[in-house]
Amino acid sequence: MGLGKTVATLTAFVDLLATKEVKRVLVIAPLRVATHTWPTEIENWDHLRGLTYKVLAGLPPMKREAAFNTAADIHIINRENVQWLVKISQDQGWPYDSVVIDESSSFKSHSSQRWKSLRSIVKKNQIQRMVQLTGTPTPNSLMELWPQLYLLDLGARLGDTRGKFLARYCRPVGHPQWSQYEIRADMVDEIHEKVADLALRMEAADYLNLPERVDSNVVVQIPALAKALYEGMAREFIVQLQAGEVLAPNAAVVVNKLLQISTGSMYVEDTYQVVHDAKIDALLEIVEAATEPVLIAFNFRADADRILARVKNAKLLGKQRKMIDDWNSGKIPVLLAHPASAGHGLNLQGGGSLIVWFGVPWSLELYQQFNARLHRQGQKKPVRVVHILADTPIDHAVVKGLADKQSQQDTLLSFIKKSNF
Repeated sequence: MGLGKTVATLTAFVDLLATKEVKRVLVIAPLRVATHTWPTEIENWDHLRGLTYKVLAGLPPMKREAAFNTAADIHIINRENVQWLVKISQDQGWPYDSVVIDESSSFKSHSSQRWKSLRSIVKKNQIQRMVQLTGTPTPNSLMELWPQLYLLDLGARLGDTRGKFLARYCRPVGHPQWSQYEIRADMVDEIHEKVADLALRMEAADYLNLPERVDSNVVVQIPALAKALYEGMAREFIVQLQAGEVLAPNAAVVVNKLLQISTGSMYVEDTYQVVHDAKIDALLEIVEAATEPVLIAFNFRADADRILARVKNAKLLGKQRKMIDDWNSGKIPVLLAHPASAGHGLNLQGGGSLIVWFGVPWSLELYQQFNARLHRQGQKKPVRVVHILADTPIDHAVVKGLADKQSQQDTLLSFIKKSNF
């Protein structure tokens, strides 16, 4: 992450288009990355300015179709519209001989419509060249490799059906009716070896002198009433609030409710009730002491509402390209962003070097990608990553879980790196 995958890929396609080895390129990316990062890179580098491009992302259907019918070297679309693109191409023909999937881990689910739609094109051999870019290929498990690799080799390495992949490399866990699987420990090395020839890993630390990154935790005590709610939900799966009764029907919902209590507000259907301000108070102290702009990551919309109400001059990251430019030029002192919408591909390193996690997510991918928005090429200051944690078991369990997932992914990436160099 942060090494320059976007400009490196564009540079390669400049040459491939010039030699006519490639005729037309489709870039699939997260929405903000599609509308901001890719166009900005093309416009900012002298050797890329000869490329013609059209952004299909973020447009209403009629304008999107008009853009699709506009000739250009590169079309850029957001991943949510892949299904639309494949459908419209059934009548007009698939026009792209090359595809770039930026943040390919967003195609890690074999059951998603975007994956199924793109698979239908891949199976027809209508894509001659595919490049997948990601800094987090397996944020949760090696099982997430199969859908991504299938789009590259039609299953030649890990099996041409998911059933074959599961039969060879996985074992069932839990109740048989749940159809849950995990990678067999004796198959990990084989998976590493199978995928190594298609994967190139380059680590920023090997090529760039990045500023230091310093992580720290600010642990806050939640008040007795909130702690009682937490313990009641953990024990009984139900609590009573002024706004109504909150019932958690299963363990997954319980975990979510415990995270909500830890951050300070709890949802009751479509509304929420504030149960404490311990994290808000800690955040205010951090912001007031900061000598530079602050980037805040939040988990729940209720958290964003409360922060915006309490933190002066704070703004919520929207879809407008200008907001990113304003942040990078120092015009926004406090920027709130959800990791799912700002965790991939955005260049935010110009605006500051302080990240505050108001609530830490379970997803290693979102966590790593969000931190890499500031700790990346072009950053001139040491980056501080501050986690505000409640004194609850769930907050500390999330941090530990991220460390465990990091270890699994690092094992794969280290093998790939050794195989390439």
